[in-house]
Amino acid sequence: MKKQALILFAHGARAASWAEPFERLQQLTQEQLPDVRVVLAFLELMTPQLPELLAEFSAKGITEVSIVPVFLGQGAHVKSDLPLLVEQARGQYPEMGIKTVEAVGEQPEVLGAIARYCVASL
Repeated sequence: MKKQALILFAHGARAASWAEPFERLQQLTQEQLPDVRVVLAFLELMTPQLPELLAEFSAKGITEVSIVPVFLGQGAHVKSDLPLLVEQARGQYPEMGIKTVEAVGEQPEVLGAIARYCVASL
């Protein structure tokens, strides 16, 4: 049986309160995927960071990991930093299938929801 995990990958910040909406997103996502481990990982300034989380997953026998960048756009962190981290992890954990998808802000459904929120603010 495949052991799956979903990582919501965010930037991180010095202020702990910055992570609150991401923690709510993690909880909402976990509720929809009760058989999948859904966790947050951060690029910097907060923990867990992606390399340590993937090491933990490997130790626990997780074989499939999907990474969703919770960024509005495909900037340098998503285009450069994340692929480098994933490439290194694939070398360290060849038994683990690791895939990434586009940043959430690139998705029409997400942009539509943000636009509806902006329109409703009038």
